[in-house]
Amino acid sequence: MTIHTILKMGDPRLLRVAQPVANFNTPELHRLVADLLETMAAANGAGLAAPQIGVDLQVVIFGTDAPNPRYPDAPVVPRTVLVNPVITPLGDEEEEGWEGCLSVPGLRGVVPRFRRIRYQGFDALGQAIDREAEGFHARVVQHECDHLWGKLYPMRVRDFTRFGFTEVLFPGLDAGDDD
Repeated sequence: MTIHTILKMGDPRLLRVAQPVANFNTPELHRLVADLLETMAAANGAGLAAPQIGVDLQVVIFGTDAPNPRYPDAPVVPRTVLVNPVITPLGDEEEEGWEGCLSVPGLRGVVPRFRRIRYQGFDALGQAIDREAEGFHARVVQHECDHLWGKLYPMRVRDFTRFGFTEVLFPGLDAGDDD
């Protein structure tokens, strides 16, 4: 396993549309997942997408099965490896919430997301995943999958009066947790 450098906003690789995974249960895919998990854990992330470490594949991981220090008040999201995801909104209702990103360190912004979604895809073995999620869980899935479509959360911010430096907006939260 390797802890990778996380690409930062401005790197053109973060703006590409990632390629679907063609082969499951391979040593290369398992190594990528292990590297993503190790890198996410080292950064206290809520999730991480392969493009964030420069790998142009539709692979995201999210969840920690424990409270996340970057989002101390958020509910626990189950640890998931999601390959070739498809997200379907379950209704038109959106929810606004604060987001940060390991590729946009030191900043937070309010982002609208669908409140309820269905997400489908596969795990690293090629076994189907089909789940419904709402609230923070749905937000994390949408945020991570945006990386696969070349989007970063600031591109979804609608009100820039609610976008700024973590240390200013949330003085009690360690801004270093966003790096």
